[in-house]
Amino acid sequence: MSRRYSALALFRNSLTGNRDWDPVWRSPEPKPRYDVVIIGGGGHGLATAYHLARDFGVPRVAVLEKGWIGGGNTGRNTTIVRSDYYYPASTAFFDRSVTLYERLSRELNFNIMFSQRGMLTVAHSRAELDWQRRLVNAAQLAGVDLETVTAAEARRLCPILNDSSGMRHPIVGGMLQRRAGTVRHDAVVWGYARAADRLGVDIVQNCEVTGIDRDAVSGAVTSVRTSRGVIGCGKVGVAVAGHSSVLADMAGFRLPLRSFSLQAFVSEPLKPVLDIVVSSAVLGVYASQSDKGGLVVGGNADPYASYAQRGNMPAAEAVAAGLVELIPAFSRVRLLRQWAGIVDYAHDSSPILGLSPVPNLYLNCGWGGGGFKAIPAGGETFAHTIATGEPHPLIRAFSLDRFRSLALVDEAAAAGIEH
Repeated sequence: MSRRYSALALFRNSLTGNRDWDPVWRSPEPKPRYDVVIIGGGGHGLATAYHLARDFGVPRVAVLEKGWIGGGNTGRNTTIVRSDYYYPASTAFFDRSVTLYERLSRELNFNIMFSQRGMLTVAHSRAELDWQRRLVNAAQLAGVDLETVTAAEARRLCPILNDSSGMRHPIVGGMLQRRAGTVRHDAVVWGYARAADRLGVDIVQNCEVTGIDRDAVSGAVTSVRTSRGVIGCGKVGVAVAGHSSVLADMAGFRLPLRSFSLQAFVSEPLKPVLDIVVSSAVLGVYASQSDKGGLVVGGNADPYASYAQRGNMPAAEAVAAGLVELIPAFSRVRLLRQWAGIVDYAHDSSPILGLSPVPNLYLNCGWGGGGFKAIPAGGETFAHTIATGEPHPLIRAFSLDRFRSLALVDEAAAAGIEH
């Protein structure tokens, strides 16, 4: 078991040239059988394994990752955490995630660098402002710290916003969540991995799942076939984001999902200039400034299905145009990197969490562009569902069965977001 991080440990190891730190996590060989196998070594998979071991005492848990942990969407996002949703089920779930993020550094004994700088979403018309007020009212009824702001208040919060009278889409107001902010994505992965490893979870990297075996009579999952051999299991949790449909196909059923590329960009380092997350739905852009000084910028998903993890110039042009319209001072800033994550969208732009049609196989997918902010609550509720066999109360509305009953949670229409 690794030792706790502390000021005393930092001082003690500085005296020995930092040569005596324990490994953050082990690299074990996969065992022949586990009680639970989690497929996917991103934030959701690692958080689920952590809660299975900590909250339910599941003795043998493995996380299988085909590459390196955090190398998928968890390491390919814009790190924003917020809970400005409309429907009660969405609001309760995502605000629970914000609350868990607020205390996660202490819980994991790992600094996740949660910067609650607030998130400002500007409005460009009276109609958009009315829509934001409806969203704010719904959030406030659910106890979420969302509020409306005037155009003057928006510019006080972010003085570099475009204030030109000739602006194509003038800023007329906005909404603000003060508890929102950004988190260091790598730190979330490393913190959960270290904590899960301390509880005995096997984190197996470079272990691609190539097939799922089922019992001929009951249809229940019995083992997974991997690039490192067959691994027996009692239960399987699937948390592989954009590849969820691929894993479902291995198990013999289809999911109502489509996968798209969602691109992000980072600029050259700048001096501190943007101390809030700023977003515009009309311009299709959002931005924050990282601790290193680079602007982290994102936009909408590509309009066609794809499994590509690379960027393209049309998306870069659209995002850059929106950013310059929103904040003209950034017109001469140079972009350094461009990348994409593979995100999976359901028809109602809400996640699919809970039971699958296959006994002992559980689903954590359909996050679209909102998976990173959901990691703590996703891990907590998914672990409960796997351990007990019953959906956690917070995620009952997100079951796969909602597409049969048409009890959809359509946040794309209600909150005006792709997820």
